[in-house]
Amino acid sequence: MQILLPYGDGFLEGELPDSRVSGIVRSHLDEYRPALSQEELVEQALRAPIGSPALRDLAAGAQKIVIIASDHTRPVPSKFLIPPMLREIRAGNPQADITILIATGCHRGTTQAELRRKFGDEICDREKIVVHDCDDSENLVSLGTLPSGGELIIDRLAAEADLLVSEGFIEPHFFAGFSGGRKSVLPGIAARKTVYANHCSKFIADDHARYGVLEGNPIHRDMIFAARAAKLRFILNVVINSAHEIIGAFAGDCNEAHLAGAEFLSSLCHAEPIESDIVVTSNNGYPLDQNIYQAVKSMATAEMTCRQNGVIIVAARCEDGHGGQGFFDTFRNEPSSRAILDRILLVPQDATEADQWQSQIFARILCRNTVILISEAEESMVRALHMLPARSLEEALRLADSVLGHSHGTITVVPEGMSCLFAD
Repeated sequence: MQILLPYGDGFLEGELPDSRVSGIVRSHLDEYRPALSQEELVEQALRAPIGSPALRDLAAGAQKIVIIASDHTRPVPSKFLIPPMLREIRAGNPQADITILIATGCHRGTTQAELRRKFGDEICDREKIVVHDCDDSENLVSLGTLPSGGELIIDRLAAEADLLVSEGFIEPHFFAGFSGGRKSVLPGIAARKTVYANHCSKFIADDHARYGVLEGNPIHRDMIFAARAAKLRFILNVVINSAHEIIGAFAGDCNEAHLAGAEFLSSLCHAEPIESDIVVTSNNGYPLDQNIYQAVKSMATAEMTCRQNGVIIVAARCEDGHGGQGFFDTFRNEPSSRAILDRILLVPQDATEADQWQSQIFARILCRNTVILISEAEESMVRALHMLPARSLEEALRLADSVLGHSHGTITVVPEGMSCLFAD
């Protein structure tokens, strides 16, 4: 059986024995055919916002307007979102002072080349764009205390805006339930201290901090509070397929519009897990598979359908390497994944460390399953992160069979690990 896995800007091709494949689990995102074009879907959403006045009406009484936009690690089709948002704002207030604020969270700063790839030359040449820095204390301001007890500190530009709005996309998220909506504020434009408080070990370990779960999710609760405290008045969020084409658009209130988008996404992403000895998946290709840090997300999907002591094979190009020095050092310096997980679980909220949440989830997976990574990353780096490196699907399968001790283990394929929500 020939398998195609998203990998960087293209696909990784490989062969699997037909007799061993228990099933191929896909979302229905690529089967859905909207009646409108991408541009029309966005325009329709802006014309009929959910739980909110129109963007142009909100802009009419505002001078300093900030649009929070996603960074280089997210496949948000900003070229389709930012121009109509700018038109709407200027229709309501032609003299508005508009800033596009890049929501990097605790990621590295987005480069000029990445901004041009994301927005196009016209936006980059004509609009004011600022990249958020979670460590720039002079440009951060406190808005009080989160429900979790952490301090809510966000970018000053957003806090002082007359109108704060955001663009983004909605996908399943491995501990926030879904991306999009309120996440543009926390972690998007929050201080490192605030992100760390929200991503503490207690919350990551909570049974409600999982893919597709919002009700009772302590991480989501903080995020909604932060969005309201920052006065995020309007969002434009989209749902995309594997080709990064818009198939649904939702605009309006940061919670109501987001919930509508999450419901639409869930209807297309829910699937029944097919438990197997080996699970083969990907991190959905560029830009989501730029580093190993991000690839943990698809491993968390595979974990839900892989047998105890089974093998997870992940294809992620990882041209940027590990993606987080703290994340890398945690595993390089400690050979036992169990020891890493046990130590993290004892860390109090106010002592959360860099990349701890990703390390916690990764260690949890490694305690249960062997992970084989097909990537362009250095083999020594992959091994230091407690995984087995491979350069092809065939090599990865040989390694998996070696781990299992036989060559008849069953295989489930989840081609796009970031796009499936497994039913409880």
